[in-house]
Amino acid sequence: MFAPLQSEIGQTIIKKYNIDTEKTDSILLYSNENGLSVKSSAALKVAKHLRFPRNLMFVFYIIPVSIRNWVYDYIAKNRYKWYGKQEACMIPTPELKSKFL
Repeated sequence: MFAPLQSEIGQTIIKKYNIDTEKTDSILLYSNENGLSVKSSAALKVAKHLRFPRNLMFVFYIIPVSIRNWVYDYIAKNRYKWYGKQEACMIPTPELKSKFL
C-alpha cells in the first residue's frame, strides 16, 4: 500500500526514523518486519515482488549500496528528460485508490 509522507502514517514513520524531509526526495519502503529502506534498496525490494521479468532486477541488490544509489540518483535526475513529464496528475481509479492508506 502507498501513503504520502504528509499522511498520519507517513508522519509516524518520519518521526520514528528521524527522516529529514528537506533532504529526502526518494522512495521510502517501510514494513513492520524489515523496517525502512530507501532509494535503490527500496526500489529493488519492490521489484522483487513484481512479475517476470521485472522481478529479475532484484539481482542488482548484490551491487554495493553506494554504486546502486549513484545510479538511482542519476536516473532520478534525468527521468523527465528521458521520459517526459505529464502536464496533469493522473486521476486514480477506485482500484488504485484502495491501495492507499
